[in-house]
Amino acid sequence: MDIEDFNRRWLEQWTAKSVEGVLSFYHEDIEYYDEGVPAGLKGKEALRAYLAGLFAAVPAWDYAPEWVQAIDGGFIGRWYMDFGTGAEAIRMRGFDHCRLQDGLIVFNEVYTHKFAPAAAG
Repeated sequence: MDIEDFNRRWLEQWTAKSVEGVLSFYHEDIEYYDEGVPAGLKGKEALRAYLAGLFAAVPAWDYAPEWVQAIDGGFIGRWYMDFGTGAEAIRMRGFDHCRLQDGLIVFNEVYTHKFAPAAAG
């Protein structure tokens, strides 16, 4: 598997806020964690409901991969995400830890921090 291509295409679906597009990269038994669900979600249906609400609640955003590295059983990757405009603009740097099963993400833990877009580097 070309991890860089997989990661790029996956982040494109996040940018598009496509629930089904994002879900196409996840295994049915996905275990997912981010700051919005620190206790985690289990299963594709739970993730579907979470993504639908999340995508409806946030303005347009843009994800850009920075780097990705294969690890035993999966990959880790860092990205930038920009959303909002003017004084409301936010830049976020994130880091995904993903384990793969059958070519799909079965475990995804997301770590993020926010900073002003001008401070990015």
